[in-house]
Amino acid sequence: MIKLIASDIDGTLIKDSTPDLYPEMVKAIKALIGQGIIFCAASGRQYDSIKNVFRSIEEDIVFIAENGAQIRYREKDISVTPMNREYAEEIIRQLREYGRTCDIVVSTPNGCLLESRNKEFIDLITYGYRNKFTLVKDVLEEDSQIIKVSIYQKEGIRELGEEILIPRWKDKVKACMAGEEWVDFMDASVDKGHALAFVQEYFNIQKEETMAFGDNHNDIGMMRAAGESYAVETARTEVKNAAKYICPSYLEKGVYQVVKGLINA
Repeated sequence: MIKLIASDIDGTLIKDSTPDLYPEMVKAIKALIGQGIIFCAASGRQYDSIKNVFRSIEEDIVFIAENGAQIRYREKDISVTPMNREYAEEIIRQLREYGRTCDIVVSTPNGCLLESRNKEFIDLITYGYRNKFTLVKDVLEEDSQIIKVSIYQKEGIRELGEEILIPRWKDKVKACMAGEEWVDFMDASVDKGHALAFVQEYFNIQKEETMAFGDNHNDIGMMRAAGESYAVETARTEVKNAAKYICPSYLEKGVYQVVKGLINA
């Protein structure tokens, strides 16, 4: 019997950077919650962005934000994992080298910090992701707890991420692709799978009672932490290999197709 469902958002549940969840899925989640099944939104996005997607049901679901660096339930942090400050600062300095074509986001438990003055990127953060953010001159001068550093490149950052950034930092922090346009850096212990295991323990739910959905490298941990795991049809090959099943993509509302089968008539 499934008691916990965790789903990635971008590329799994909805299109990347989409601010809204389709009505059928909202209705399905409400029905599942009514049956006592916990729904967990798991994403590399920040908390406020995820909360906006699920705004009509935000009080009833669990949020795994920042790939697991922040876990919130009913407006309270139940887990926060900060980065080593020295590593975070060194990463930020390196990422600034790509400032002509890339933008940097520094996440804190209370929103994110941006140095960018790129209007197109700021509009994406504002109206696409609906992030809570503060524009600053120098993020390194801010006295804020850093839980994630991200770099964005429009039209794709996979080559830079997989060939340069991830190999350089993989032995010091958790570095991973978070979609085609983002690379994320967190504390080495941060992983969506570890976060899902924390949620399981918090609610006393077993792996066999858990279902998870994902599409990218940062979802592989969830595939392994859930007894019933689904990679969407458009997922990376490594994610499909880690998952137990394959389901249709967000274009065909694949997550909804699966979970609606759990709703009692």
